Amino acid sequence: MTYVVTQSCCADASCVIACPVNCIHPAPGEPGFTTAEMLYVDANSCVGCGACATACPVEAIKPDSTLTPDEQPFLAINAEYYECFPHQPRPPLAIVPQQRRLAHQGSFRVAVIGAGPAGLYTADDLLTHPEISVDVYDRLPTPYGLVRAGVAPDHQHTKAVEKLFRQIEEQPSFRYFLGVDVGRDVSLAELEEHYDAVVYTVGASADRQLGIPGEDLVGSMSATDLVGWYNGHPDKQDLLVDLGTERVVVVGNGNVALDVARILTADPVALEVTDIAALPWAALSRSRVREVVVLGRRGPAEAAFTVPELVGLCGLAEAGVIDVVVRAGPGGDLDAVDGDDIRTRLLKDLAARPRTPGRRTVVLRFLTAPVRLLGDDRVTGIEVTGTRLEQGADGRAVAVPTGETEVIETGLVLRAVGYRGLPVTDLPYDEVTGVVPHDRGRVRPGLYVAGWVKRGPTGFIGSNKGCAQETVARILDDLDSGATTGRDADEEAIVALVSGRSPQVLGLDGWRAIDAEERRRGERRGRPRAKLVEVSEMLRVAHSARGVDVKRPGVTPPPGERAGSTSPPRRGYPSVTRLRRGLQRRG
Repeated sequence: MTYVVTQSCCADASCVIACPVNCIHPAPGEPGFTTAEMLYVDANSCVGCGACATACPVEAIKPDSTLTPDEQPFLAINAEYYECFPHQPRPPLAIVPQQRRLAHQGSFRVAVIGAGPAGLYTADDLLTHPEISVDVYDRLPTPYGLVRAGVAPDHQHTKAVEKLFRQIEEQPSFRYFLGVDVGRDVSLAELEEHYDAVVYTVGASADRQLGIPGEDLVGSMSATDLVGWYNGHPDKQDLLVDLGTERVVVVGNGNVALDVARILTADPVALEVTDIAALPWAALSRSRVREVVVLGRRGPAEAAFTVPELVGLCGLAEAGVIDVVVRAGPGGDLDAVDGDDIRTRLLKDLAARPRTPGRRTVVLRFLTAPVRLLGDDRVTGIEVTGTRLEQGADGRAVAVPTGETEVIETGLVLRAVGYRGLPVTDLPYDEVTGVVPHDRGRVRPGLYVAGWVKRGPTGFIGSNKGCAQETVARILDDLDSGATTGRDADEEAIVALVSGRSPQVLGLDGWRAIDAEERRRGERRGRPRAKLVEVSEMLRVAHSARGVDVKRPGVTPPPGERAGSTSPPRRGYPSVTRLRRGLQRRG
C-alpha cells in the first residue's frame, strides 16, 4: 500500500517531517517547495506507515486503497512527478534548519492586519518565538478570509485547513481584535504607538477588468463577487444574480472560473449538504442555467487552473454528474492542440467522453478571447475571437487574435481574470503592480506586508507560508537591531483604545461563539455549518454567549507563560512547530 497526495499543498510541511523515509517532495529547502502546486508521494519509497496522513492537517493524504474513482488520477500524477524529478539520493529525513532565536532581549508585540491565511501564517511564524505576542485584526467579526469566503462550498476538504488555523489562534500569546477596521476605527500611527511592528496582510480586494465594450451592462459581473455571494460574505448578500439564463460565460480559466462553473452546474441536492449560504442556495435551486462556457485566451498547457481542480472536474464527468466539453477556438478541435503535459492529456481524455443529452454541461474553450459584450440595457451575448500562440519577447506564449469571430448567446458574463490590490490607507501603493512597495516584506522598519498585498494575487493557500516566513525574517532583523523600539509599554492601552473606537469588537471567545452557533444550526440540517451572513446577527450571537468579555478580546498569558518564561512548552503549538523542535533535538 502507498499513500497519495490528493489536493493542493497547505505548506504546513508536517507530512514531510513525519515521513521516516523522506518520500514526500518537494520538501522544505528544496527548489520549488514554496511555489509547489502540490506535494507528491514516491510510491517506490513509501513504506505505507501512514505517518504522513496522520500529520496532514487538511486530510489531503490517503492510502491508494481508499481513493475514490475521481481521485484515481492522482496515482499517476504522483508517479509522473518522480519520473521527472527522481530526488536521489535521499537522506533519511528532510533537512530542517535550526530555528532562529532573537538576540535582542525583551518582550515584543506585533499587530497583524488581516485574519486570512497570510495573516495567520504570519502570526504562526512569529509565535515560534516566546518573546513575541501577536494581535490579529480584521474588519469582519469572523476570521479566515478567503478560506471562509472564497473556497467553493463543495470543497470542504480544502477548508480543513481551518484545523491548522485553530491551533494557531489557541496559542497563549495570540489575541484577536475582530470587527475593527484599521484605517477607519484606528490609524496606523496609533497602532505604531503600541506595537513593535505592524504587518498588513489584507489581500487584493478588487477584480481585474476585461477592458472591452459592454462590460458595464447589467448581466456583466465579477466572478469573485459571485463567489462571495454564495459563500455568505456579508458584503455580497445584496448582490443581484440573475440565473434565468440557460447559458453563462466565464472569461478566464483559473481555479475561480472552474469553481464558479461547478457551482452553477451542480445538483442543488448535493449543494444543500455543504456550507453554502441559504439564500444563494435557494436561488441556485431555481436556476435555469444548463451550460457554463469557460473561456481561456491561451492553450491547455497555459491554463491557469491547477491540476487538482481539473482532476476534480474530471471526477464529476466520470461520475455522470455533468458533461464536460473541450474546444480550442471558435469551431476548433482539441486534437489540433499540441502538448504532452498533464493538463493537455487530461483535457483530451475529457474531450473523448460521450455526452448525455439534457445533462448540465461545462464547456472549456481554449484559444478564445472576448471582444465585446452585446446588448442594449443588459447582456444578450458575447463576441469572441479565436487566437493563436506566438512566443513573446520574454519567451512566454502570447495569445494573438486570428480575426475569426463568433457570438455566444448568454444573459450572464462573469469575469474571472484575476484580482488586483487597491490602495490601503496609510500605505504606499504601486499603481502598476497593485501592491505595496517593499523589500522582502519590509516597507520600512516597523511596517511590513505579507500575502497578496505584498506579492500580488498569485499562489495557493499554502503559498502564504513561505511568503510569511520571508516577512517575519525581516521583522526579526529589525527587532534584533533595535530599529523598531519605542512603543508604549502599557499592554492594556491598546485594549482601551480599540474598545473605545469599536465597542462591538470581538475576541477569540466571540468568534468561537459564532462558529459554534453556525455548526449547531448546520448539524440540524445535515450540513457542516449554516453561515451567519449579517454582521448584526454575528455580533448578537457573540455578545449573548456566556463568558465573552467584550472589553478584553483574546487571552493575556498568565505570568508564568509571559515572554522570557522558562516554563514548559505551551500547549497549542501547531504540529509543524512541535515536529520541527523534536527534529532539531534529534540531530
